[in-house]
Amino acid sequence: MSLVDEKGYVVHEGCDHVFFVGFLGAGKSTLARNLGRLFHRAYIDTDRLVERLECKSVNDIFAEDGEEAFRLGEERALRDLSKRKSLLVSCGGGIVERPECCALMHEMGTIVFLDGSLEDSLRQIQHPERRPDFVTVEQAAELYRHRRPLYEREADITIDIRNKTFDQVATEAGSLLWERGLL
Repeated sequence: MSLVDEKGYVVHEGCDHVFFVGFLGAGKSTLARNLGRLFHRAYIDTDRLVERLECKSVNDIFAEDGEEAFRLGEERALRDLSKRKSLLVSCGGGIVERPECCALMHEMGTIVFLDGSLEDSLRQIQHPERRPDFVTVEQAAELYRHRRPLYEREADITIDIRNKTFDQVATEAGSLLWERGLL
């Protein structure tokens, strides 16, 4: 349930997060941060939450404990979010790999898929060495083909980010979410 306060801001009750999903380099973190500042909403990044839970970097978790350990960390991080409300959540590109994570996101809010092309993602990735699931361009293409249907299946809202500037994507996302009472 949502109410509007005297300043015109939506006041949410319960757990009503907005989860941004999409491939590497889609702009999920930047969008969550910018919309959070604009609409006075807290924003977080699931990768940073997992790093805090595990006391090590994403790369170290992948290298030392494996991808499955990281995915379990994502699930734990999502479970912790159930105690909070009205967050804008930037999700790691592989969060849709675990059905448990998808179910948690649906229980706690709305999933927004930032749908871009592989080529756009590759252009945006400035530090591939910091992305443990990015090894080669061929491997990234395979991962994109695997994950895209997962994003599509889980999305409550899809925003096509192809051939758009970041400002255009942010404006579209902000408008859509505002119109639905999610901001």
